[in-house]
Formats: sequence, C-alpha cells, structure tokens
Amino acid sequence: MIAVVYSGSKFADWRLADKGRVITGFRTSGINPYLQDERYIAQLLNKNTNLINNAEKIKRIYFFGAGSSSPERKNKIKAVFEKFFINAKVKVEHDVIASAISTFGDEKGIIGIIGSGSNAAFYTGKKVIPNNYGLGYILADEGSTNWTSRLLLKHYLTDTLPQDLEDKLLNKFAIDRKIILEKVYNSPQPTIFLNSFSDFVLENKNHPFIIQIVKNGFRLFLKTFIKPLYKEHPDNDINFTGSVAANFEDLLKEVATEEFNISIGTIIKEPIHNLIKYYINKN
Repeated sequence: MIAVVYSGSKFADWRLADKGRVITGFRTSGINPYLQDERYIAQLLNKNTNLINNAEKIKRIYFFGAGSSSPERKNKIKAVFEKFFINAKVKVEHDVIASAISTFGDEKGIIGIIGSGSNAAFYTGKKVIPNNYGLGYILADEGSTNWTSRLLLKHYLTDTLPQDLEDKLLNKFAIDRKIILEKVYNSPQPTIFLNSFSDFVLENKNHPFIIQIVKNGFRLFLKTFIKPLYKEHPDNDINFTGSVAANFEDLLKEVATEEFNISIGTIIKEPIHNLIKYYINKN
C-alpha cells in the first residue's frame, strides 16, 4: 500500500492506494513543519482512524507540503512519519514539486501555486530549480488567500472597505479591531485565521472590489515571479495549481494575457488527484 499526501497550511489531502487502485481519500488539518512541532504532527496522525487502521500496511509514503523546503524541516516530518508508519519508506518534498508533477508529469515547465500561499519555480521534469521565492505570508504570498485576506482586513480596519462588503463581513464573522490584531500578531498560527476568509472572498467573487483585489494580487505575482522565470526559461508551458488560481481562473488568464502577454496552460485546484495517479503508475 502507498500513501500520497499533499498539504497546504489549512488542509492535508491524503490518498491511500493498493494494487493499482485508490482505497480511500480523506483530509486532515494541514501539516507544516515550519509552523508545527513533532508532537503536534504526531497527535494529528493519532487522531485519524484511517491512518491508525492502515499504518502498518503502508509501505511507501510520498509527502508534499508547504514549509517542507529545508533538510531540517523535511527530517522533522520524516521522523514523525517513520515512527507512526513503522513499515514505510518516507519521501518528503516541497509542495512546489507536487504541483509540478501533477501538471507536467515528467515534462519540464514553469509551475505557479496560488492557494492559501503562493510560490513559483522552473521544473526540469525531475526536480525544481531552487530560487529565492516562497518567503511566506508576511514577506510574500502575493495573490494568495493569505495576501487577499490581509488586504480585506486592512481595508476594513481603515474604513476603506465598501459598505455593502463590510456589512456582509460583519454578518459572517464576529470580528473587530482587537480580535483581528490579536489573531494576526499573537496567535500561534495566524495563517489559519487568514485562511478562514477564503470562502467569503469566493462568495463575493463578482463584487468589483474583490475583483480588483484579486487582479492586483495576480498582477503582482506574475510580475514578481512568473515574468522573470519565463524570461530565463522562454518557450516553456506555464501551469498553475491552487484554490485561488482555479477559482479565479478567468481573471488570472486575463491579467496574464492582456498585461504580460503570457499564455497559461493547465490550472488545477487540487494536485492530489493527479499525484496519486502518477505514483500508482510508478509502483
């Protein structure tokens, strides 16, 4: 049996497969070694009956996650998983590699992620070329849920949010200045709070103010990350994964085409579906 895991900061998507077919699929809370310690991750595993019941049967685990970029953080995940899945060989990689595999397979190209966070890289068909991107929700994450939510809350706190949107926001969330600042600056995982506004943004995706924020995020992402990559690696396809890229696909393609003369190919919301197919064929 094999397990493939794709984890953002909010959710981790799991697929278990045996003898060439998917046995089960489910979600847990996100696993991010940059934000969580070994004890938290171990507790998360021990709370899931699917994992408890299959722990000894799983022989290979392919884990891809946000924050799993350095050897130290990869080893953190690997150590916890090898203790829980006692018969498994564990491979831990960054979520950018998963996104690349899920859209390019073994072919080369430029991959962008715009979901709860954002990132981009050139994929050789075997590995991702290291770069200085992926600086996280404070310094980067342009266009992502984290970025959009920060702007939404900033406009609310500075009284520059349109009144109809403010009314909807306060009707849906019990928030005020004190709560927002406490959640953003003092909570152990502020990205969970920021990601809680993703459904609100999607529900109001046709509001002119939301459209403008999303387009500005895409514009900044394309200018900062995709344009330099495309200049360095011309004539390569550009694919995307992530909830924001998929939910606002028309806006992403509009900004890319009209403002950057860039053509975007495949956009998929959840890489896990193509990832499990890929690794079923490899095993």
